[in-house]
Amino acid sequence: MYDATWLLRLYARKRIRHLARMDPREAQRAVLASLIRRARGTKFGRDHGFSPAWSLDDYRSRVSLRDYDAFWDAYWRQPFPLLDDCTWPGRIPWFAVSSGTATGSTKYIPVSREMRRSNVRAGADLLAFHLANRPDSRLLAGRVFMLGGSTGLERRARGVYSGDLSGIAAATMAGWARLRYFPPRDIESIADWEEKIERFAERSLDTEIAAVAGTPSWLLIFFERLAGIAGGKRIADIYPGLEMLSHGGVAWAPYCDRFAALLEGSHAETREVYAASEGFFANADRADGEGLRLQLDSGIFYEFVPLDELGSANPDCRWVGDAEPGVNYALAVTTCAGLWRYLVGDTVTLVERDPPRVLVTGRTSYMLSAFGEHVIGVEVEGAVAEAARAIGATVTDFAAGSVFPEEGGARGGHLYIVEFGTRVDESGSDRARFAERLDAALCRLNDDYAAHRAGGYGMDAAQVCVLPAGGFAAWMKSRGKLGGQNKVPRIVNDRELFAALRSFADSYGKTESA
Repeated sequence: MYDATWLLRLYARKRIRHLARMDPREAQRAVLASLIRRARGTKFGRDHGFSPAWSLDDYRSRVSLRDYDAFWDAYWRQPFPLLDDCTWPGRIPWFAVSSGTATGSTKYIPVSREMRRSNVRAGADLLAFHLANRPDSRLLAGRVFMLGGSTGLERRARGVYSGDLSGIAAATMAGWARLRYFPPRDIESIADWEEKIERFAERSLDTEIAAVAGTPSWLLIFFERLAGIAGGKRIADIYPGLEMLSHGGVAWAPYCDRFAALLEGSHAETREVYAASEGFFANADRADGEGLRLQLDSGIFYEFVPLDELGSANPDCRWVGDAEPGVNYALAVTTCAGLWRYLVGDTVTLVERDPPRVLVTGRTSYMLSAFGEHVIGVEVEGAVAEAARAIGATVTDFAAGSVFPEEGGARGGHLYIVEFGTRVDESGSDRARFAERLDAALCRLNDDYAAHRAGGYGMDAAQVCVLPAGGFAAWMKSRGKLGGQNKVPRIVNDRELFAALRSFADSYGKTESA
């Protein structure tokens, strides 16, 4: 295949120079002013009296924070699927279908043509950061493998479609990009996930793969199947030209060691992205763990809401000009798809201000606090990763929830359902040591948890249930959520959903051991 990397290198050099000169505050002020100006004539703009003369304070005083349900009920439900000049000018041509990770409720997120261009620019920036770190890159000598969801789109009305974000991207991909894209159209539309990864793996053996992108949990399943088809070969031998593995959607920490082993001998680097249905927000321009650089000039304006003020009448919202590093914020965005001060549902921490880099720390609903312990997602994920290393194991997937006191029984606490990627002693010392180190790590990471655990007065120690290999994939399949952009919920606060998972884990384990 013709190596077109030199063309990408020209773009990368120009873009990196532009980003180096960019003033974050001025870039974000310009984005907000442009969005308000463009949306003056929409229903939302008229309702709120949009004016080009508005300052940031004016905008915040006139427009309140909203979540998806508030937008859906007030602006989108009645005209759906024909959103004409509703919250964004013109007709919305696509809706990204997103199911709530913890509850499963379906959302239809508007995707405008401007948002598609924003997503493309963010994807190009990912490649630019890669080339800046890898000057001898031959990335476009091979193909970029996107392990996404179904590419089939449902026609909702004339010119209006809904489906996975990956399907929208595939349907609107430029011709030149399609030439460098894998999988080919004849297999990317396969709906059955298990058949899809089988066909993907087989076809990719004859393809020069230079980059792979996807959710870590599904990439693990794919790589394992790929190695099986290839007779147990290493990924480095199957894809010798692999330069980059791009990951996002779930926290990387629990998977880091597993992928390090899978990629042993490869010269591929890993790069995290923060891409949601609402927009492509940030890219890793440095090493894993050093924060993701916000996309400041791509039609998205960012606000940061202190978690303890979320839901209050007048929260002390911050922006890139005054957000404080090290504080856990709920992220709100205003976008070129007609989302205005929209609460994404994610929590982030700023690690650097110029340029702004963030770490995704969890979800606003992803907190274990049935007993007042206030344990957030990033603490759970870090503790699981630390405990796995302590017993020399890797983790394929896990979920955690609260176990409540029974009459005359224990105090209650947390239960972790864990599927390991390496063999462990499920009933003996390995599980006990994992649980012990997990509990100790949470005590160190979270003062409230430590206080509730002190003397065993408030909470019992964390419990661990080991789910046999393939268990989480089987559970997701039973829920009709296997593969693609579906994700195993890390923290499950829905008591019925967690009870169903516990029941499944119990029956699956017995079935496997029978």
